[in-house]
Amino acid sequence: MNPGKSTILVTGSSGLVGSEVTTFFSRLGFTVHGIDNNQRAVFFGPQGDTRWRQQRLIASLPDFHHHELDIRDRQGVSALIRELKPDGIIHTAAQPSHDRAAAIPFDDFDTNAVGTLNLLEAARQFCPEAPFIHMSTNKVYGDLPNSIPLKEQETRWDYDDPDYENGIPETFSIDQSKHSLFGASKVAGDIMVQEYGRYFNMPTCCLRGGCLTGPNHAGVELHGFLSYLVKCNLEGKEYTVFGYKGKQVRDNIHSEDVARFIHAFFLNPRCGEVYNLGGGKGNSCSILEAFALAEEYTGRKQTYRYVDENRIGDHICYYSDLSRMKSHYPAWDITKPLAQTISEIVESWQQRLRD
Repeated sequence: MNPGKSTILVTGSSGLVGSEVTTFFSRLGFTVHGIDNNQRAVFFGPQGDTRWRQQRLIASLPDFHHHELDIRDRQGVSALIRELKPDGIIHTAAQPSHDRAAAIPFDDFDTNAVGTLNLLEAARQFCPEAPFIHMSTNKVYGDLPNSIPLKEQETRWDYDDPDYENGIPETFSIDQSKHSLFGASKVAGDIMVQEYGRYFNMPTCCLRGGCLTGPNHAGVELHGFLSYLVKCNLEGKEYTVFGYKGKQVRDNIHSEDVARFIHAFFLNPRCGEVYNLGGGKGNSCSILEAFALAEEYTGRKQTYRYVDENRIGDHICYYSDLSRMKSHYPAWDITKPLAQTISEIVESWQQRLRD
């Protein structure tokens, strides 16, 4: 394959993962077409606006082409994919918030489920051999991970079952659990991506992400845990901790490592695959531990208030078992440790707040 002649289509190209993927593939010599309509600003208000990143991509990447398109527009999506016939589709666009989904259920489902179907069917019609890589979420497991026995430690919860010593595997059930409406709409998209792979033998995969983060994240309270936490620290703003004593655990993966795995799958695709894409146990932290790390790099004390009520469907402890990913793609591994990721987020927010 000559990457100089290859075309990639990225949905949600102004978002965290979308922009990272766009930059990554562009630097490898690919022509990248991005779909984004700044819907994040509609979902989250001005603080969720990503136009600044769109403008940066246009200014810095000579072979990047922006398309102002909503993935819910079936005819528009079909027409663009018919015209481009891309060599790969990387689908990162989504309505990403649990809490927001309950207020806008039709917008949430139409974006996460129907929008994904629009892309899949257009791909089947016009470029069925192009790898289709879908950013799913670990929320497809609902709150079932909370049924695993836990042990309480000084600053975190952890699994108290040796079967989950390395985290949640892809064989974990997504059934008979509470997901939130966001989780349910993402399940629908996830299963459809798998089905197009298995039923139509298309090269597809679902990447069930944990906390995807990095210096380009426009973190807001309802989405973007680490980025928003650092922003609160630097601004001296009170951070709200919802339940579980602040000891709830997440694994965090730098968006650059996400892009590297997407590229690995693009080069050697498989049909109907599922991978739990997170930082793994080594890159996991609780909210209390994240406070301490942020304070270390900012030199500022984190102020927060505690609300003794957890979010609906929220995980007490979740980190990804990466063994399946590593067995299928042994050249891939985490390259950005958690401390470095937080350091980069701090530097990025310091720069943005200065500007």
